[in-house]
Amino acid sequence: MAEYRILKQEGRAKRAVFRTVHGEIQTPVFMNVGTVGAIKGAVSTMDLKEIKCQVQLSNTYHLHVRTGDRTIRELGGLHRFMVWDRPILTDSGGFQVFSLAGLRKIKEEGVYFHSHIDGAKIFMGPEESMQIQSNLGSTIAMAFDECPSSKAERSYVEASVSRTTRWLARCKEEMARLNRMEGTVNPQQLLFGINQGAVFEDIRIDHAKRIAEMELDGYAIGGLAVGETHEEMYRILEETVPYLPVDKPTYLMGVGTPANILEGVERGVDFFDCVYPSRNGRHGHVYTNQGKRNLFNQKYEKDMRPIEEGCQCPACQNYSRAYIRHLLKAKEMLGMRLCVLHNLYFYNTMMEEIRKALDQGRFSSYKKEKLSGMEQET
Repeated sequence: MAEYRILKQEGRAKRAVFRTVHGEIQTPVFMNVGTVGAIKGAVSTMDLKEIKCQVQLSNTYHLHVRTGDRTIRELGGLHRFMVWDRPILTDSGGFQVFSLAGLRKIKEEGVYFHSHIDGAKIFMGPEESMQIQSNLGSTIAMAFDECPSSKAERSYVEASVSRTTRWLARCKEEMARLNRMEGTVNPQQLLFGINQGAVFEDIRIDHAKRIAEMELDGYAIGGLAVGETHEEMYRILEETVPYLPVDKPTYLMGVGTPANILEGVERGVDFFDCVYPSRNGRHGHVYTNQGKRNLFNQKYEKDMRPIEEGCQCPACQNYSRAYIRHLLKAKEMLGMRLCVLHNLYFYNTMMEEIRKALDQGRFSSYKKEKLSGMEQET
């Protein structure tokens, strides 16, 4: 079974190690987002090891509609399929069902909707989500939930959160059943529950208390970074995290910028994921300790320096800003690939620095220093 052990604390910030069937996760950690079993931008699993990725995240809904979770199960599960021997987290598909599917009906049993690929009718409820994730055999499965809009009415959010709690109980029961079955890809699959409640503190706190009693393997905070301000997000974290079990991993879903991550760590979050580093990289926007650079800018046309001097990523070790800009302007895929590799390396290295700062009891000063350096955009 998994074991989560806190090694050091500084205020609410936690430095921990999470042992799983697919290896140890040193936290705080940034999970590199490979929605359909690959990082967008032609990044392989061999690359991921080189750029210090600990956990790869894939999506239940996307893998279900294409290539199909049953096919992946037949091929030995997602780890074998994508040639990755470290932890994988699969998100439940809940967010995609609500964000991608225009035509949908939410009922107590689950959600009826149409595939965004071919319009085929699909039903997904807690049991179906667990079955798909079990077929994929990920290390960590996420519970199926509804992600209400941060602008939703209070009455809607209350009803939605109550249903999410009932769905979580069904997820837990189904996951236990699947893990007991003979021939399950990963009989030690873990389940994380998700806290919802939009920007209503009292609903968030009440929900956190209810799911904390369910003794899950970890707890996520969902429904943030979906339209509310950063200040609102930090306020919700400050109010909610103390009601989630401190002796279990805490995961802030879909967040965020380097600043968001530093603020989240300070408020007790262990796990993060976000498409920003790969998406921005594909558009020539690269992260550095001096702020974000847009490599499409004319000023980099003859700049033979690496993206960031001193950076040990594969792009900076070999190529110049001028060459990468040329590739981007010429729409060569290599340009995108090098920017994505750099950005993910930057994020993974920042997490390494955060862990070191926590180990040494100087996270507060590290955070201040890191933020002040990155405030400019070049």
